[in-house]
Amino acid sequence: MTEPARALVTGAARGIGAAIAQRLQAEGFEVLTLDLHGGCDIELDVARDAFPPLEDIQVCVANAGVTRTIAPAHRMTAEQWQRDIDVNLTGAFRTVQACLGGMRERRHGRVVVISSVAALGGLPGQVAYAASKAGQLGMVRTLASENAAHGITVNAILPGLVATEQVLAMPQEVRERALGALPTGRAVEPAEIAAAVAFLARNEAAQISGQAIAIDGAASLTQLSLGSERR
Repeated sequence: MTEPARALVTGAARGIGAAIAQRLQAEGFEVLTLDLHGGCDIELDVARDAFPPLEDIQVCVANAGVTRTIAPAHRMTAEQWQRDIDVNLTGAFRTVQACLGGMRERRHGRVVVISSVAALGGLPGQVAYAASKAGQLGMVRTLASENAAHGITVNAILPGLVATEQVLAMPQEVRERALGALPTGRAVEPAEIAAAVAFLARNEAAQISGQAIAIDGAASLTQLSLGSERR
């Protein structure tokens, strides 16, 4: 009997990561969960700690990240800047790098990096976050190019406003203002991000690589119309 393929999901304790882990398990993967906080199979800081051996991982989902650094650029401290870069960019790279050796030996692998639409449009008050997420896109395209001949795909998913615990805990006035700016009128559900990851993990997605897929309800598209307003 063939053993199920193994998948690694970082930042899996809650939110998007937990939804991805649950979906991949439902798809038949043996999922290894990782988070800085307890409750997962591996507990470590992706930016600093040593990874255990991950040569048997066939699907790597680099989702761990920090989003809470909020300060205008002219007042952002060096420590605030560095933490976002360390976790979101360096941490994502270290996660993928830990899995690449085994993937290259088997000549098969799927890598999905959870970035953000902030990588495309910026995010006032969170310059470090936006920069780290934009850096992930350059990383993804380079890794995709380096590993295409080895049967490995590398893609990024760019969520918009997602209905995670953190978003739902925002003050009602802030949440209503954010939702009012969304073309679809609602936040993205974590399960919708997970569904995209599951698709990219399949054999049918073997020719999709180096792509940045926004899942944001059209929020990153221009909404200004110089013609008649249509609803």
